[in-house]
Amino acid sequence: MNRSKLALLVLTLFACPMLDAAVKHNGLATCTRSGTLLACEDGQGSYYSVRTEAGELHLRGYDRVSRRLWAQTNSRYGQMTFFTGLASDGETWVGYSRRVGWTTLNRVSSSSGQHFNLHCSLIGGCR
Repeated sequence: MNRSKLALLVLTLFACPMLDAAVKHNGLATCTRSGTLLACEDGQGSYYSVRTEAGELHLRGYDRVSRRLWAQTNSRYGQMTFFTGLASDGETWVGYSRRVGWTTLNRVSSSSGQHFNLHCSLIGGCR
């Protein structure tokens, strides 16, 4: 999984309400929301869903370009969120996100050897 796809997963898990509004306005995807489920599909045939259950966030998706299914589970403890993911080709990833004021600090490592930090703020975006 390349860095941009991992970054998208990280952002998806923390910005679900904002993502829903953004994709509807930018034409990037078509989304449907119910009480505990957000499901989206883009114009290229990729899709994902985000579901909340008992304090956990469950993400599932399919990337049409790589033809990979993936799943990710997030658990929140105070200002920290830990997540693990698995793709249909066997790749796994783990990481955490920590909120500090209006900034979110994310760290992700994958079984393919990729590691990165992603810092996101409401004002400055992600870097």
